[in-house]
Amino acid sequence: MATVSFKDATRVYPGADHPSVDKLNLDIGDGEFMVLVGPSGCGKSTSLRMLAGLEEVNAGSILIGDRDVTDLPPKDRDIAMVFQNYALYPHMTVGDNMGFALKMAGVPKAERQQRVQEAAHLLGLEDFLNRKPKALSGGQRQRVAMGRAIVRSPQVFLMDEPLSNLDAKLRVSTRTQIAALQTRLGVTTVYVTHDQVEAMTMGDRVAVMKAGILQQVDSPLSLYDKPRNLFVAGFIGSPAMNLMEGTIVDGGAKLGDYVVPVPRETLAKAEGEKTVMLGIRPENFQLGTGEEGVPIDVAVTEELGADAYVYGTLSGISEDEQLTAQQIVGRISSRTPPQRGSSIRLTIDPGHVHVFSQKSGDRIS
Repeated sequence: MATVSFKDATRVYPGADHPSVDKLNLDIGDGEFMVLVGPSGCGKSTSLRMLAGLEEVNAGSILIGDRDVTDLPPKDRDIAMVFQNYALYPHMTVGDNMGFALKMAGVPKAERQQRVQEAAHLLGLEDFLNRKPKALSGGQRQRVAMGRAIVRSPQVFLMDEPLSNLDAKLRVSTRTQIAALQTRLGVTTVYVTHDQVEAMTMGDRVAVMKAGILQQVDSPLSLYDKPRNLFVAGFIGSPAMNLMEGTIVDGGAKLGDYVVPVPRETLAKAEGEKTVMLGIRPENFQLGTGEEGVPIDVAVTEELGADAYVYGTLSGISEDEQLTAQQIVGRISSRTPPQRGSSIRLTIDPGHVHVFSQKSGDRIS
């Protein structure tokens, strides 16, 4: 097993005016499951390909264990990669696909077969070893691609959006299998996805990227509870955190006709600013009574059985403003959710209000 370290690793594509990955500093522990997450074009796949040796590192360095692998070819890095499109040989059986890298490395046939059998047992593929890939479902093909990586016993697994070609239900079951398998094998794993639910449920730690720059790296729960800036706050969580502009007044920040309590020392950090951004998770709203709470005009109610999601906009704004207004989402535990078109009040637990600087976007609470 091994640690992985990115030291100011930078990748600038020829003809580009800014780096795809800009001075990435990231340390991944021995046996850790690290997830790189972010929107399309944020540099997460490029970072993975730099680690694999498939992309040139223009500045900085990459270490696997104590070895500087920055200029080593992929075959000398002791890594195994699982791609989005499986990359299986169609003319070979499942067993031959899984053992192909070992064959190329000159591993004796008996040992090859033993390692393929062990991996097939781990992945529930024993009955498919003599089939061709075209006779398998998408989920089975992905397990074969996993098996091909496992038999090599590499120091590091690299996975580039391996579940994106699977249907929704299969993605959920396969991601739990991959996470359980990684725990059992204990191999350092770097996993790339744009799906933040996948990131939150699989990773020991999650690294959030935007425009080639690492925004925050932390445990899933810490990212959820203490996002460092507005981007992380809006990206992590489903439905996303409500981010609303509040006017600074005595005792807090005003939303509509309601003042959200914010500690004075927090507001003092927004020196010279007239407004702050308030972040509130949907589950931290409660259905209010009387005149207490943020006034909301309900646009849509989604009933999901145990919960209901209420979508709306701040009350008291014109129809033109409503078209561009920030949508507010509240999760209401109620058997009688509010009707579409009604006006309600949502109260907020002051202990769960995130406050961000309007100017810098950084967390100040």
